[in-house]
Amino acid sequence: MYRAVTRQIEVTVEPNFMPDRSSVDRREYFWSYKIVIVNSGPETVQLRTRHWIITDATGRRQEVRGEGVVGEQPVLAPGERFEYTSGVPLPTASGFMTGSYQMVTEAGERFEIDVPTFSLDSPSPDGKRVLN
Repeated sequence: MYRAVTRQIEVTVEPNFMPDRSSVDRREYFWSYKIVIVNSGPETVQLRTRHWIITDATGRRQEVRGEGVVGEQPVLAPGERFEYTSGVPLPTASGFMTGSYQMVTEAGERFEIDVPTFSLDSPSPDGKRVLN
């Protein structure tokens, strides 16, 4: 599990390689990742946008920006949490992701929170994990 805390908002990520959605022959590798966001701060905040940087094992970078996450822009009061699962394909057997969420307070203050950099690792054909 990977963890980052910004302004008392914790983001944890748990990636999971999905062999049933991957094909070594077609050079398609797929991971799901579960994200949990916990607001331990004193203010109610809303997640407005996301920004991902996805890097494969050859160093090729892809940036993804968009509104909310999984079609939602969750509001988190102090002590509340939001979790979701999403996925990412890569043409290589390993890579990593990092990113941020833009949050806004009830007073309208916008700020960024970090998503921890996390590794996308898959088992090699001999059963050993390919690690970044």
